[in-house]
Amino acid sequence: MERAEADFARVSGIEELRAILNDIDNSLLRVIERRIACCVRIAEYKREHDVPMMQPHRIEAAHRRADDFAAATGLDPAFLHKLYDLLIEESCRVEDLVIDGEPQR
Repeated sequence: MERAEADFARVSGIEELRAILNDIDNSLLRVIERRIACCVRIAEYKREHDVPMMQPHRIEAAHRRADDFAAATGLDPAFLHKLYDLLIEESCRVEDLVIDGEPQR
């Protein structure tokens, strides 16, 4: 049995499963918040050191990590690519704002 399946083996009702899912979603949102905060710091560094915002090799590396993770977990690589595309799009938007000197919260 996979680890994720084993974690839910003792759960008996849908409400308990939904509560677990809500906790997972909250954790996911906090991780995304941390990721964006890290991107803000990266953008500040790029602005201070005159580094171009776009780093295509980083995007390629993210997609390779997604492919590796998909292969290891059985998740759909196309889904993970779409997810990374959304994360990268938002990261680029935020980095552009920071590099252009717009205030961040």
